[in-house]
Amino acid sequence: MERVAETLTILQPEDKEAIDLPRTSEDELATGKKRLYIESYGCQMNFADSEIVAAVMRNAGFATTSSAEEADLIFLNTCAIRENAEQKVRNRLQHLNALKRRKPDLLVGMLGCMAERLKTKLLEEEKVVDIVAGPDAYRDIPKLVEEAESGQKAVNVFLSREETYADIAPIRLNSNGVTAFVSIMRGCDNMCSFCVVPFTRGRERSRDPHSIVREAEALLADGFKEVTLLGQNVDSYKWASEDSTESVNFAQLLERVALISPDLRVRFSTSHPKDITDEVLYTMARYDNICNYIHLPAQSGNSRVLKLMNRTYDRPWYIEKINSIRRILGEDCGISTDMISGFCTETEEEHQETLSLMEYVRYDYAYMFAYSERPGTLAAKKYTDDIPEDVKKRRLNEIIALQQQHSAERNRRHVGKVQRVLIEGTSKRSDDFLCGRNDQNKMVVFPKGDLQKGQYVNVLVTDCTAATLLGEVVG
Repeated sequence: MERVAETLTILQPEDKEAIDLPRTSEDELATGKKRLYIESYGCQMNFADSEIVAAVMRNAGFATTSSAEEADLIFLNTCAIRENAEQKVRNRLQHLNALKRRKPDLLVGMLGCMAERLKTKLLEEEKVVDIVAGPDAYRDIPKLVEEAESGQKAVNVFLSREETYADIAPIRLNSNGVTAFVSIMRGCDNMCSFCVVPFTRGRERSRDPHSIVREAEALLADGFKEVTLLGQNVDSYKWASEDSTESVNFAQLLERVALISPDLRVRFSTSHPKDITDEVLYTMARYDNICNYIHLPAQSGNSRVLKLMNRTYDRPWYIEKINSIRRILGEDCGISTDMISGFCTETEEEHQETLSLMEYVRYDYAYMFAYSERPGTLAAKKYTDDIPEDVKKRRLNEIIALQQQHSAERNRRHVGKVQRVLIEGTSKRSDDFLCGRNDQNKMVVFPKGDLQKGQYVNVLVTDCTAATLLGEVVG
């Protein structure tokens, strides 16, 4: 999970046609219970973690609410991958400080990567914060709340080598009732020089595949039609039983989930170019319900810069992975990426290589941002952030402009074709239209008629923008 939706420039369907995601549980209106409000920032993993926290707190007697003003306890589940992401949280804390003055008994907690990075320093800098809990401390939150209720500041930022929360059934706060996240692993062993995640989420560990399958089966039984398998690097998923009689890699796990039902669509994120295998690609090709879409972050198109980033692959290696995807899954397979402009010492010629890689791949959409140094990372220790901000921004704008062209071009490939779409809800622009995603993760918008959320429909694409397909239901 190398990206932060709140702080990046993103060309993807969600920007134009987003689904409103309720932050409420079924017992929101329960009387006699304290109310919990959770606000999530950053990658999909943080949103999935918030659902685990909600489950832990429900067992401790809390009901969730969609209103911060109604809450007795507010958690911000934070991201630390970019300075802007942390600043956004700090700005939010200022608003919560005003709320806390009106409600002196209100408790405010910081969860996630920013909490892990700053630890007790956060309590010193942000007086409004009562609780600090890292990503592996969520089971301990009820005890931390008790400490805070007694007037003490409460902290647990211990990182575990075993915790996967496999036995906790998440409360689907961030779900539209059709799609859901399923975390399959935690942590990251890649030490990309620009990334703080290994320091905030700890070492990589994989979840028992049987618990993953059970969770996906339960989601299907509850009416969900799509699951997204989540990990910092899903392709490095590996699990072995204690007696060594069973071992499962990611391709095998993907197959197990796909076999639950042909009506359950399966997605996954994020893939690391060095780890995605042809076995994964051939597994995708065998099952129609595994979506024909891969997020494959490149970060740069230049081999020297990739080496400085410690990405452990070079430009030719990445291109060969793209070639394998096109060969095995076809030209219509959706591919997205992450791109960083202005990494340390990046030359103009190396920036041009990023643009030329984009020209070669022609991504469907991308997460794009200018490099900003993160304290504690390898890059911060070894390299100088020496690219002027105006140069970073100019290079970023060139990347964005090129991706805008490619996104429109890739979407035009679908015009005149029929797409199988899973309806996720009402279009954000008009209640008269529905929207959902096709196999390649593109948002499709079409007239509502008498259709309902959760149905699969065939949509003839009649027009498109750079971010959205437009069409009408057929057949």
